[in-house]
Amino acid sequence: MEILGAGTVVVPPGLPTEWLPPEVEAVVDDGLEADRIGAADGVVTGAAVAIAETGTIVLDASPDQGRRIITLLPDLHICVLRPEQVVASVPEAVARLDPRRPLTWISGPSATSDIELNRVEGVHGPRNLHVILVAD
Repeated sequence: MEILGAGTVVVPPGLPTEWLPPEVEAVVDDGLEADRIGAADGVVTGAAVAIAETGTIVLDASPDQGRRIITLLPDLHICVLRPEQVVASVPEAVARLDPRRPLTWISGPSATSDIELNRVEGVHGPRNLHVILVAD
């Protein structure tokens, strides 16, 4: 994962250490404060499932994904997927998910509008999302 170069990344407690290059300093989220998370160069997580049809990635707060806050504050989110986690359609993805878990669906850039109806982009998460598909 040379995409990171050197720097500090927040990682959830269950992230496999072999997913990180040695030049990256990993800070495990053991309840880190928001300012510490936001100051990191990025975050590396796994995912529950990815949907080929829509390009959507779903996180369910499993040990390799962690708390939702760690994926929202840093400017860079690197999400690692295995081929068996990619499904073709939304119904296939929903069938794999536990609706009792906290689900975060990432599906393209966010946009909203302010009270004057001016469009504001990129206000609900990292500015950059990199998805890496790895073979076991």
